Amino acid sequence: MARWTAMAERAKRELLAARAFLAAVAEPPAPALAGFVAERGPCRAVGLIRREKAPPAVVAEVEARRWHVSGEQLLVAAESAGVRLVVPEDPEWPREAFDGLFGARSVDLPGMAEPIALWVRGKAVLSEAAERAVAVVGARAASGYGEHVAAEFGHGLATAGFTVVSGAAYGIDGAAHRGALAAGGLTVAFLACGVDVDYPAGHGRLLRAIADQGVVVSEYPLGTPPRKHRFLVRNRLIASVGQATVVVEASARSGAANTANTADALGRPVLAVPGSVMSKNSVGCHGMVRSGQAVLVTRTQEVLEALSPLGALPAVEIPAQHRRTDGLHPDARRLHDALTGVDCAGAEELARDSGLSLGRVRALLPELELGGFVARSEGGWSATE
Repeated sequence: MARWTAMAERAKRELLAARAFLAAVAEPPAPALAGFVAERGPCRAVGLIRREKAPPAVVAEVEARRWHVSGEQLLVAAESAGVRLVVPEDPEWPREAFDGLFGARSVDLPGMAEPIALWVRGKAVLSEAAERAVAVVGARAASGYGEHVAAEFGHGLATAGFTVVSGAAYGIDGAAHRGALAAGGLTVAFLACGVDVDYPAGHGRLLRAIADQGVVVSEYPLGTPPRKHRFLVRNRLIASVGQATVVVEASARSGAANTANTADALGRPVLAVPGSVMSKNSVGCHGMVRSGQAVLVTRTQEVLEALSPLGALPAVEIPAQHRRTDGLHPDARRLHDALTGVDCAGAEELARDSGLSLGRVRALLPELELGGFVARSEGGWSATE
């Protein structure tokens, strides 16, 4: 029994080392390599790459690094840092979340391929966190309005039992993560660098909090620095793990718009929050709604409605705005309207203004006074609200 256990452990270690090598040897998304691994299996794929027997498209993706990467060394470094490698053969792998990327690669959608492996730092189980997840993304240079809305969505979604997925950037991302953390819910941060790199630097404490309550995830090995193209590549993971993507603020061309486009390409709902027509940060959101790419949402309940099967949740009702005067007789309401904005007026003047007869005005004024709607003074009548 011990012998079989030892053999199983060696096989598992070999698999992890192969996946670690493959994840690092090419710059994601590496569609040719992803397809090669899916076809040949990770251990055999590594052997063929090492023996220079891989297809030309794969060689082109791995050529620059294939002699400079050690899967075993990557695993040892990760273990020392308290980081684990999650692979497709592992129960922790969020298989359903990445099925869309697998399918997108299979039909040659540009820039689309499933991750080969993921480096994970944190206490939560990635597959469980991805079961019910919503992506909340938006501008780094967010407005106070945008950050407030993102935090409200993050808190509301977490309270409703959804994992909040984002990219840990300044602005909308950070606000969404903080909202989820404040609600005691799960949140997942996908990084465009190694999970041991605090980026942005000012979010080091936030990233530690996310790891304590959720998980921090990356395709990139430890120590990998952030690069501009890596953010766009990372966005496909956010879009694929989220059952829907909520865009709070986005300019016309932005990372958030890129995430929304990816979600749309994967057939996931895109939801956009409206903003001021004067705000550059809301141009992207308004464009998504106007084009039909996104559904407009203003609160968590509307996001939940979009995620739920037809009829599973009651339709969202816009709360009615009630005034004290709504219960008045139409004549009384018309008389009250005539007094609104007027310092003081007599019965005759009110009759002319409202079009009511003088007798009707004189009969209604005492009733309105008893109801607290008007007050009488030496100069005449005035509205109390």
